[in-house]
Amino acid sequence: MRNGIIIALLIYFCICTMQAQSDTDNSATFLDKTEFKVGYSGNLFWNNGLSVGAEYLWKQNTKIKEKRKGPKKITHQYLLDGNLGFTTNFATKTDTGIYTNYGLIWRRTNAKGKQISIALNPLGYYRSILPETYEVKGEQVDKVSFPGRSYYAPSLSIGLGKLRKGKKLTGRYFNVNLMFRTPYNAGTLPSISLQYGYRFNFKKKK
Repeated sequence: MRNGIIIALLIYFCICTMQAQSDTDNSATFLDKTEFKVGYSGNLFWNNGLSVGAEYLWKQNTKIKEKRKGPKKITHQYLLDGNLGFTTNFATKTDTGIYTNYGLIWRRTNAKGKQISIALNPLGYYRSILPETYEVKGEQVDKVSFPGRSYYAPSLSIGLGKLRKGKKLTGRYFNVNLMFRTPYNAGTLPSISLQYGYRFNFKKKK
């Protein structure tokens, strides 16, 4: 967990010392800068679930590129990211867990609204949930309440998306996510999942 905190502080320092000009609207409200998201999370085979989260716009830079067919606007954004999810094997009721993670997203949006993003979430937590479990204490057998194990679980995601400007349902996304659970036995357990969902906001119509 200590390594995750150090990485998070380094990310914060790098962003605060960026020399690029930011065109983020500082007068915008919290809801104006926040998008919420909900979607599928799993690997399609033995592990499936749901993920919800929020993205808060920290910095935004827009560049205009002159092309033969006219100017093209390219937008780069840095967003604070937070997620909460649940996954399980619905057939066997095993490999069940809940997770949450927090970090930073870099996103590029082109003139057609097509997006590419990279998310680094160094602050992550995963809790495995075991089926009914008992433990032996001397000659007594007791049922374990909320059996499972906790892990430090940072993650990295690479994704594609599509912006729907001016809509409540602001876009869709498809991410490939790599999570590391540690300590797992004597090492680290990597796991890959797919995430597909939609982003939306509660901005007031002007």
